[in-house]
Amino acid sequence: MLRPLQCLVNQVRTYKHNSTPKIWKEDGVKYGLVTYYPRHKNHVDPPITPTKLFLIERVKQYKGIPYWEKQILKNINLHGEKNTKHYAVVKNTPEMCSMLWKIKHLIKVTPLNAPDKLPEPESVSTYLHENGDLLIFPKVDKSRYEATIAFKNDPKRMDGETLAEVLRDKWVNPME
Repeated sequence: MLRPLQCLVNQVRTYKHNSTPKIWKEDGVKYGLVTYYPRHKNHVDPPITPTKLFLIERVKQYKGIPYWEKQILKNINLHGEKNTKHYAVVKNTPEMCSMLWKIKHLIKVTPLNAPDKLPEPESVSTYLHENGDLLIFPKVDKSRYEATIAFKNDPKRMDGETLAEVLRDKWVNPME
């Protein structure tokens, strides 16, 4: 007897189609198709210059995902073995952003920060850091490079490996 009464007393939730509260409507700032609601009325966003390139890293394994997501990963060249890290550098275009949005749960996107003026490729060496910074170093001159190679190949050099090997030989054969 109690069950039918509970059904009559329970309220049913109704969901409105408009998810924005009425009190927020006048506070929103339109950016194209996006409405932004700042925390304070006087808040102004700093100017943002979007990066031209993204560094994409695949963080989930390739096995077990749908074929349409595999196709997107193949287009970006992020397919392959599951144990190796896969990276790709892509342009920041609307088409690429829509592709990345479809596989956002499989990847990590890092904006690539490159200097405005890139020097000639013959005169510098570059290093891409994992946080997206492109570091540029001057190339090492030929004499310094040759001196480093000669030092590494010198049999009298006592680095950690050579020292460990010599001391191990003395420990195993103390009378020699």
